[in-house]
Amino acid sequence: MITTAIIDLDATMTAEAIKKGNITSTEVVQSYIERIKSINPSINALVENRFKEALLESNEVDKNLGEKNGPLVGVPISIKEAFHVKGMKTTGGLEHRQDLISRQDSFIVKRLKKAGAIIIGKTNTPTLCFSQETENKLYGRTNNPWDISKTAGGSSGGEGALIAVGGSAVGIGSDIGGSIRIPAHFNGIIGFKPGMNQVSDDGHFPSPQTSLQKRMFTSGPMGKSVRDMKLLYQILSGKTLSKRTLQQFKIEILPNYINYPLSKEIRNILDSLEDYLEKFFFVKRSIPPFFDESARLWQDILSSEGSNLLKKEAFSNDRSGVYYAFLREKLTQRTSIHPYLSWGIIGSKLFKPSATRLLRVKEKLNDGDKRLNEYLQNRLLIFPIYHRSAPKHGRVYQEIFSIRRTYLKFMPYVAYANVWGLPSLSIPIGTDYNNMPIGIQVMCSIGNEDAIFQLGRILEKRFRGYVRCKTID
Repeated sequence: MITTAIIDLDATMTAEAIKKGNITSTEVVQSYIERIKSINPSINALVENRFKEALLESNEVDKNLGEKNGPLVGVPISIKEAFHVKGMKTTGGLEHRQDLISRQDSFIVKRLKKAGAIIIGKTNTPTLCFSQETENKLYGRTNNPWDISKTAGGSSGGEGALIAVGGSAVGIGSDIGGSIRIPAHFNGIIGFKPGMNQVSDDGHFPSPQTSLQKRMFTSGPMGKSVRDMKLLYQILSGKTLSKRTLQQFKIEILPNYINYPLSKEIRNILDSLEDYLEKFFFVKRSIPPFFDESARLWQDILSSEGSNLLKKEAFSNDRSGVYYAFLREKLTQRTSIHPYLSWGIIGSKLFKPSATRLLRVKEKLNDGDKRLNEYLQNRLLIFPIYHRSAPKHGRVYQEIFSIRRTYLKFMPYVAYANVWGLPSLSIPIGTDYNNMPIGIQVMCSIGNEDAIFQLGRILEKRFRGYVRCKTID
């Protein structure tokens, strides 16, 4: 089988082909290594490889192939740099951590290896995963393969870009503010953000620091097909999904008349989804409870205590302080801390909620959890992911981290699933006038994941789905 045919397979089909003897794991791993070497100089997605180890492991798979092999036997997988992988670095994009080698695997990596997967390398993130654009002082910037002048998103931007060009069979990202879904949307891949407390965060750097942040944070798969998302989610969570028929659910699509930015192309896509789905299901255009409050709640939660760890990690070797470091970087571009992080820390301090406000946040969350648990029993929600397709580098950062609190306009689409801990599946549906991918997300309550995977399979077949980017070939 030729290399192109191999890298176009999803993880499920790759594992099946290896088990049947149609291809060897070594052929698969070698194909992905060649692909990465070819395209990575243009996009800077993979920042550390384990090619030699992966080839040795694939050779062992081929020698010992049998009935007891796991569901991902011999499949090469990429991992976001934030997850500990034994024998590899976990830097967070910080120069002073570049010599730290992990002594053990994160929870997720252990699950993947037990399932038979082969870790091929680690992908780029913003510094300490604290931005929706992927750039840091240690590894540099990741480019969107559809147009390298544009952002790949973040914080799982390296994963998004690598999978978009067929550099990995499937990958793993994490999400506390759209960090799986925004890169999936910008790069034209599939992504799944699990619900709160469904997948362990053990071995992720940095880790959520409060119970409120923990409810928003999760890790999940990114790849080429909805069936891969379902398979990987079951592997990572250890859960068996409850079966329900889609006809039991109402499908509610966010309306175009909302008072938030939304491009013409995305509005048209939402209309097309409505026109198609109402042929088979009960479909309604509506705004779900707590939508307008979600962006503010998201920022309150992030700003409550979270920047303390980020500041400690980033400035452990820098006595100048975050404010001075930010100004010095803007003037000289010679500090070790990327300005995205230092300004993000400053913003967290400026937006830090008062004790009274934090109490109200907790009350709102308790009330919202109860109400949405009932509201979403038989509903699936369809939202945009971002208000437009991938813009030029730096634009998303300016929109979300502005002192003018513009995050209130741009973050509700992704913040909703984080604040309320909802499972969310991202699916490419179309493109804009520049052929940049556009995706949507389908959300449900915890326990109804099988329903959004069912709907996702329908949408990826009817609309765009994953299409490998060949722009930089």
